[in-house]
Amino acid sequence: MQDKTIQPACVTETHLLFLDALRLTGLTNMYGARPYIQKAFNGMDDRTASKILAYWMASFEERHPDPDSEARQ
Repeated sequence: MQDKTIQPACVTETHLLFLDALRLTGLTNMYGARPYIQKAFNGMDDRTASKILAYWMASFEERHPDPDSEARQ
């Protein structure tokens, strides 16, 4: 059983949806997404933007399961 990633209090569904959409645009490698978060959310500080991005990355597979992964098991 996989442990669920604990969502920091500063992370909202809006942040996660923003990052999902940013990923789909292909505008940036997601490791470089922090400045996009800061700009989109009114100059958010580095630390908070980093927490949001880290959570988004850590929880991506949990939030977007690969439908083919069950068939491979």
